[in-house]
Amino acid sequence: MAKVSHLPGRAEHHWIWQEEAACRGQGSDGFFHPAGERGQERAAREEAAKAVCATCPVREQCLSHALGVGEPYGVWGGLTEKERTVVCARSGTAAA
Repeated sequence: MAKVSHLPGRAEHHWIWQEEAACRGQGSDGFFHPAGERGQERAAREEAAKAVCATCPVREQCLSHALGVGEPYGVWGGLTEKERTVVCARSGTAAA
């Protein structure tokens, strides 16, 4: 039997912010590119996702999460994967 004192404890504080996200319930298609998507289609999808992020009450938490875990795909906190890579490179974090 596991020793309860050694268990990590509750962790919902790591993700509870997602319940308030503007994108909640919208599905992931608008935030993650399908294979082979390029050019104008990709730019239009990313701009639509960023428009949702612009109204989001937990945008900062979302972006912080994406940067903290090195999220490699999608629009998180209003930034694309390329934009997050630039942020990480400027700050010198490992996610770059």
